[in-house]
Amino acid sequence: MLIVTRRDDAMTKVMIPSEDTITSGQIGKIQEDLGAALRKSGLLREAVQQLIETQSAALNVELVAAIRKRVEAMSSIIVRRVKVDRIRTPQAMLTATGRKQYVTDSVVSAMPHGTGDEVEVFFFKPDLKARKGYISDADLDLEYELRGLKPADPYSQGAVNEDDPAFADGHPNGTHWKDTQDKWCYAAFYRWHDGERRVLVYRGGNDWSAYGWFAGLRK
Repeated sequence: MLIVTRRDDAMTKVMIPSEDTITSGQIGKIQEDLGAALRKSGLLREAVQQLIETQSAALNVELVAAIRKRVEAMSSIIVRRVKVDRIRTPQAMLTATGRKQYVTDSVVSAMPHGTGDEVEVFFFKPDLKARKGYISDADLDLEYELRGLKPADPYSQGAVNEDDPAFADGHPNGTHWKDTQDKWCYAAFYRWHDGERRVLVYRGGNDWSAYGWFAGLRK
């Protein structure tokens, strides 16, 4: 599944944190939530005490690193709020985007419709340097999990690309799902090098490339 970035989209709103660092209120909220989770954990008191006495510094480093990883994953996410017409057939939804279609009809007809008349769709681009520029569907699900998201249904993704046809010019975007046979399927919106705007809907089999953004919804 190869998606190639063409150019930046000046209309896109990107969530980028300010230079201000974490606040006391945010620290307090994290401590409150962590405390609640620990109280439900059932950890053994003696072992916890030994941990506090011998490994508290290392524990703090690991906790901050875990939080930092998730914060950095959230640091560049595009958010689009759209109304979604879920009454249309899958084919009608794709046609409404005005794109050249390269699809497998059986995959299109069985694509999930999703729920909700209005949704926020989150687009993210994972750092794939460690994966040599490619990511499997299974690992992509881990990237969604890291951001507290689930893969967007193709209707929600399609609504974004219908409302703003130029969005995928600079932000080629995809989503995936499993069919009734537990096979990965995907939808990808992008602009080809000749300027043609395309949508692909196929069963998977290949890894995703590093050039694409991925559409997600809140869990």
